[in-house]
Amino acid sequence: MFITFEGIEGSGKSAMLELCRALLASLGRRTLQTREPGGSPLGVRLRELLLNVENSRIIPEAELFLYLADRAQHVREVIRPALETGLDVLSDRYADSTVVYQGYGRGLDIENLFQLNDLAVQGLWPDLTLVLDLEVETGLQRAIKRNRAQGLTEKEGRFEAEALDFHAKIRAGYRAWTERHPGRIKLVDATGSREEVFARIEPWLRGLMAGCP
Repeated sequence: MFITFEGIEGSGKSAMLELCRALLASLGRRTLQTREPGGSPLGVRLRELLLNVENSRIIPEAELFLYLADRAQHVREVIRPALETGLDVLSDRYADSTVVYQGYGRGLDIENLFQLNDLAVQGLWPDLTLVLDLEVETGLQRAIKRNRAQGLTEKEGRFEAEALDFHAKIRAGYRAWTERHPGRIKLVDATGSREEVFARIEPWLRGLMAGCP
């Protein structure tokens, strides 16, 4: 199984990924936990370029191709080999992030973005994508607090530093993209406790497991 976690900054993707991983492990399934950008050695270097606040002048097209390079390497080197050996792969962000952030957020053509991503991932799309949906202000407060606590404000805070209007576009973009792909992408109400949010996810996860060896 290949499952990805999406959402605005601070929506709780990492927490839900960990709870899903724990459930799968308790059922005897082997998992690989990864992320984008930065899921491969090359990706670690690209992550430094993409998320550092000092690189705020990256133009949308350059930003796009850096993400595509990260993703192509990630799929070829990490994700596909893991799936071929029978592991369940759980990724914090994937191709849908680029469609939403660079498309709905930056204004690049949505269809072109989908085609470029399809090329980068060699047709490998998730079995299930969970979009954690949360009020923009709440998510940003969480993300900024997290970055400060981990000392990542400068190193990985470029998107948190964007204007509130940009984040509103991202949230609306995720909702619109979910409507276009209702079979694969599920919108999850991310309000409430971790346990409450995971309870909304678990039926989809178990349903997917029922159809996967």
